[in-house]
Amino acid sequence: MAERRYDQGRVKEYWQYVWDREDVYELDEDASDPTYVLGMFPYTSGNLHMGHVRNYTITDAYARYRRMQGDDVLHPMGWDAFGLPAENAAYERRTDPRAWTQLCIDRMREGMESLGFGYDWSREITTCEPSYYRWNQHFFRQFYEAGLVEYEAATVNWCPDCETVLADAQVVEAPDGHRESADDGEPFGGSEVCWRCETPVETRELDQWFFTITDYAEELLAGLDDLDGWPDSVREIQRNWIGKQEGAQVTFDVEGPGVDSVDAVDVFTTRLDTIAGATYLAVSPEHDLAERLAAGDDDVAAFLETARAEDNGEVVAEAGIETDATAVNPLTGEQLPVYVASYVLDDVGYGAVMGVPAHNERDHEFATEHDIPMTVVVEPADGSAVDVGSEPFTDDGILAVDSDLDGVASGEARERLLSELDAAAPEVTYRLRDWLISRQRYWGTPIPIVHCDDCGPVLVPESDLPIELPEYVQTTGNPLAESEAFVKTICPECGAPAERETDTMDTFVDSSWYFLRFLSPDLDDAPFDSKRANDWLPIDVYVGGEEHAILHLLYIRFFTRALADIGLLDVREPVRQLINQGTVLHGGQKMSKTGGNVVSPHEYGAETTRLFVLSAAHPQQDFEWTARSVSSAYDLQQQLYDMTQSFVERAAVRDGREPHDEYVAREIDRTVAAVTADYERFRFHRAVSEIRTLAGLVGQYREYDTPNETVYRRGLRVLARLIAPMAPFLGEEMWNLLRGDGPVATAAWPEPESAVERADLERSLVETLRKDVREICDVASIDDPATIEVVVAPDWKFRVHETVRTSDETDAVVGEIMSDKAMQQIGAPVQEFATALQAENRTLQPVLSADEEVTLLDRAAWLLRDEFDTAVTVRQADRTGDEAAKAAPGKPAIYIE
Repeated sequence: MAERRYDQGRVKEYWQYVWDREDVYELDEDASDPTYVLGMFPYTSGNLHMGHVRNYTITDAYARYRRMQGDDVLHPMGWDAFGLPAENAAYERRTDPRAWTQLCIDRMREGMESLGFGYDWSREITTCEPSYYRWNQHFFRQFYEAGLVEYEAATVNWCPDCETVLADAQVVEAPDGHRESADDGEPFGGSEVCWRCETPVETRELDQWFFTITDYAEELLAGLDDLDGWPDSVREIQRNWIGKQEGAQVTFDVEGPGVDSVDAVDVFTTRLDTIAGATYLAVSPEHDLAERLAAGDDDVAAFLETARAEDNGEVVAEAGIETDATAVNPLTGEQLPVYVASYVLDDVGYGAVMGVPAHNERDHEFATEHDIPMTVVVEPADGSAVDVGSEPFTDDGILAVDSDLDGVASGEARERLLSELDAAAPEVTYRLRDWLISRQRYWGTPIPIVHCDDCGPVLVPESDLPIELPEYVQTTGNPLAESEAFVKTICPECGAPAERETDTMDTFVDSSWYFLRFLSPDLDDAPFDSKRANDWLPIDVYVGGEEHAILHLLYIRFFTRALADIGLLDVREPVRQLINQGTVLHGGQKMSKTGGNVVSPHEYGAETTRLFVLSAAHPQQDFEWTARSVSSAYDLQQQLYDMTQSFVERAAVRDGREPHDEYVAREIDRTVAAVTADYERFRFHRAVSEIRTLAGLVGQYREYDTPNETVYRRGLRVLARLIAPMAPFLGEEMWNLLRGDGPVATAAWPEPESAVERADLERSLVETLRKDVREICDVASIDDPATIEVVVAPDWKFRVHETVRTSDETDAVVGEIMSDKAMQQIGAPVQEFATALQAENRTLQPVLSADEEVTLLDRAAWLLRDEFDTAVTVRQADRTGDEAAKAAPGKPAIYIE
């Protein structure tokens, strides 16, 4: 007798061999518009964790499903292989980043194969290979020539532990420990740390390379409205990060010591209606005016030194110093004190604000600390009183000023001031800043620039690409700068001695276009095949965490647009549908090494783990890992395998079809329809529930009576195909035992053999009937019923129900029904039933026809016979009488003795 217990470990190598032998997952190069399914490729950390498993089981299950539906499917995998963690790991282990990275890749690839992921490995890419990163350098050249690259001195975020520059989005607030920045559109406050190591961040002044993503701010913002397949939360995070604000640029004249005659300071405001309430002007510590004032004022100079020493630490809203300068309010002509204030950020607006403490929260905090007057110039529209001494009034309202704007609504006042005030002009600002790509590390793409004393920064010629990394040497700081052989070179323009750029690119450059390289990974003369990209993009389904909303997911949108603008693409949005997978929790916390609550993906069996992960919750929801829940996935595997094994061992079957055979056949159709809809919507948890229910029904059918061979075999073959995308090794074993043609991975997805439009009604009717019978037996204390009789309502009740349900003339519907001669013959029962339904018109649900209900319940009667071990009959009531009165459409009368 064959082994009844299913053991994935015993069969996985064989099925991996079959899949490889038959190139099941390789996409034909001539495919036309394949379904492109992609999980965010992993950083090469060395081991797969449960977050990887959840991401990649989602994409794998969906890719397998689409392939069985007949689609050409592109489902590739690669490695995000550059980055500081590999460099740090190599340093700690006294090896080099390349060797460490390759070891990690080998381990992770083995783990993916063990989990049965069906990738097209012929398209595998690794970003640390020169054949890949040469195209990063190519794009840098292209962007440079298109005016999308800038090189300038800038105050940058610096992680002293990583010894590298951080982009704004890589600086996070310490208490939360999140890897991404705030998504509320506000500048960071509180203690700020590196997103990777949580070391407090400093600021430094360095010459840096930038991609000018701000050139695309408006388009990136507008494009969000068309991303219907993206989660609203991600779109909102990107909107806030781009941070568009429409308002006004207002110029204030400034006078005083350290100011040459009259200086002009610009501010940006969205509340021009409050300008009459400005009681001070404040500039950031980095503002040019602050520098000039500090030159002649020791107290201001000391404050600037203190403020800069704090770097990106906690910003104290009240920190600031009054200067000897004054500003003129361009509307009222009043003289305003000028402060240097830490809460004013140099890279927000113009690095200066008009302080309106009565109508702005931060201004209010600052003014309270420094005893600055508060002037109310906007009052609530409803006339209610405000106490700005305790808190500012920040809403729009009605102006209360000594001018012709008194009594004017805020919106109208802003419009009038924009047109009448010479010092104000319409302005739009964005929170988004250019993408700083310079990193002072070794393990990244060398920036293809040579610095020449005579020519300045010069692009490395295309023919000299790739500029490859030199041999790794352990050192602090930037190892590239320590390699004389790498640094020393000749200027491509003048031939004089020169030095190579020693910064490498932010690793997000690698991941901003990798999805394009998958299309033609072996192409030597271009980064990707543009024609194929235009045919195969956008990505149909992209799966990854929401934490990537303002880094990776914004950068790929920018990159795609930039590539389109330099003529390499026609598409401008890279992803049609985005799915953010939730978190796997253990003990109520996210799994992590530091938390000591990590569960290995292989601890409970790789395939059992992937089946459980898919069955536990909707992909976007978090869920708790419990051993008991995992065991339910294991039990389902064993149940399905045992059913299949027992059938092929020649369990007794028959040929004739009985009503209960038809019920099971129909339920198979209903399950196929339901599971198909669930796969389409990524509701794998519901698909597993449907599969488990059908497996239980088929097993009950086998035990109830000798099953019909055709129905039973079809039930098992359907189950094999429905489970295969989620448990591929199990699906292959079942399909093979049932003598299916070829691998189940390439089998056709099952289709219903009968119409299933009313499947939900049918299921609901049967489930309600069984529940009602149980309740009657319970209430009446009937432990061993002798007979159960199910009586379906007469035809006329179904006609009345449908007429009332679909009628637009509710008040006249009873008269309409009673005008029918056939209804008149029945008389009062019709009128009473129609009147009762009339009151429920808006809540009536569709029902089956009388004939459909009788046929369905007759076929389902075996379920009651099996459960209660008694005789069950199903019939239809006469037109009138007690039975007809008790039965209703969808609610048959039940008689139990």
